[in-house]
Amino acid sequence: MAEDQVPEPPLGDSEAVEPVDKRGLEPIDPFLDESKRKRRHRVRRFVTRPVISTVVRPTVLGEENVEGLTGAFLLIPNHSSHLDAPMVFSLLPENLTERLATGAAADYFYRRRFISSLTSVFFNTYPIERKGKRNGNERGRAAGMTGRLLRSGVPILVFPEGTRSRDGELGTFKAGAAALSQHANVPMVPIAMNGGHEAMPVGSFFPKIGSEVFLFIGKPMYSLPDEEPEDFMARVVVAISSMLEQSTAHPVNDDGTSPFDPPTQN
Repeated sequence: MAEDQVPEPPLGDSEAVEPVDKRGLEPIDPFLDESKRKRRHRVRRFVTRPVISTVVRPTVLGEENVEGLTGAFLLIPNHSSHLDAPMVFSLLPENLTERLATGAAADYFYRRRFISSLTSVFFNTYPIERKGKRNGNERGRAAGMTGRLLRSGVPILVFPEGTRSRDGELGTFKAGAAALSQHANVPMVPIAMNGGHEAMPVGSFFPKIGSEVFLFIGKPMYSLPDEEPEDFMARVVVAISSMLEQSTAHPVNDDGTSPFDPPTQN
């Protein structure tokens, strides 16, 4: 699913929302379609959520941190297992997931209509072209997709580490998602996922039945004026690390402040 994205240039006001794209680009209207949203809701409620809740023992904490959150945002979890994306889409509260979309490699997931349709139903995917895997036709259709969706009010799931952790420890979070947040003027919501690596470590084909997993939902975090993307992402990493270390959706720093809040300006 979606990995760290390269920032995309802002669209002009006249291009912000285009229900049926007239520029030869991948249309965004399916991600705004109410009937498709209801279909995904049914699939998650009656298929993926019961299956995942049977295979593992999940605990979701911190729903109060995102009460009232609407519109576009970037959902930023750590990444340690193939279970991560299914758990995010199936177990997190509906106000986070009902319109949540994520990128999928165009050269792999969009070569066959059956595969792209299947990932769309479960993960609301859109095509992302991997560097060195582009051709002229695909590049034209998928250009700027992440930015276009954000500016149309669609939240996006991004795993900034780019790949699963091999040892369960946090990897390096690339700053592309922070730059996207700044360009689109939307918050990043940190998600700390614990237990996924133990439930389904690299090389496993099926999760260990009955494994306990935790999903901690942090408060939305906003960029400071003139803050560099790397610094913004570093604050998000601290928030995720703190939730994991303290096993809570309400961690505190050593000085008693919250890692979700911006540092005090002198």
